[in-house]
Amino acid sequence: MEVDQVTYTVARALAFSTPLLWAALGEIFAERAGVVNLGVEGMMILGAVAGFIVAQTAGAPYLGLVLAATVGAAAALAHAFISITLRGNQYISGLALTIFGLGFSGLIGRSWVGKPLGTPMEFITVPGLSEIPLLGPALFTDQYLLTYVGLVTAALLWFILYYTRPGLALRTVGESPAAADATGTSVTLVRYLAVVFGGLMAGVAGGYLSIAYRPSWGEGMTNGMGWIALAIAIFSLWDPLRAVAASFFFGAFFFLSFLLQKVFPPELLTLLPYTFTIVALTVVALGKEGRAFGAPEALGLPYRRGER
Repeated sequence: MEVDQVTYTVARALAFSTPLLWAALGEIFAERAGVVNLGVEGMMILGAVAGFIVAQTAGAPYLGLVLAATVGAAAALAHAFISITLRGNQYISGLALTIFGLGFSGLIGRSWVGKPLGTPMEFITVPGLSEIPLLGPALFTDQYLLTYVGLVTAALLWFILYYTRPGLALRTVGESPAAADATGTSVTLVRYLAVVFGGLMAGVAGGYLSIAYRPSWGEGMTNGMGWIALAIAIFSLWDPLRAVAASFFFGAFFFLSFLLQKVFPPELLTLLPYTFTIVALTVVALGKEGRAFGAPEALGLPYRRGER
């Protein structure tokens, strides 16, 4: 592969990995608090359609992004109520959220299908860094602001998770909610905040797709990316910095699948990312095996005060 082709591949892989990273970071925090949310796909698609409609109507892409984040957070709030307050089955609730999101987004976005966004987000080039040989054109030229914000956010969330009291409280709630409760930490509040934050991040991921990466709206445009974000959260061992590398890996894999169709069957290349996703979700669903990979001890388990 020529140098220019490698540079282009890295640049496109970084752009494609951006929504995966945003959604995965949100899911990492939700699962670190002990709540599984299989509704990432639904929250992303709701954010995508809401963000596009507002951005198209108001001519303000960043306003659309704010609404996309808000809609994602609101959808996650519904999941939090069912999973935390009502202590319902987290897996069923998440799946229902995905089904609802895909169906409802198709309904409200029907009249917007195929319309290009009038004022999409613009590319940015980082002065100075873009001049670095090889790395400059690949990483710092013609990228979206959300790509760089996502990378900074990953580093910030890593620091919060491991080096701050709120991060310690979050990890304790996910590992031993009874112990967290005994120290005066509100398990319910921490879990609500973590799940809603995860929805906000998924909403941003969806908004990025319809406002920046593919500035238009189409039914099912997330195309399973929410499920891949779930797998990234697991493959990264619930670590925000590892999620950066995992997201880039999946982003590169998706982009290369288009370039390698003449070498390998396109059906195989399309299938592999989802195969990894199924394996990752199966590991977590198996419980003990999932914890052997570093999953939070209380992941997927409702908390009832007084129970161990």
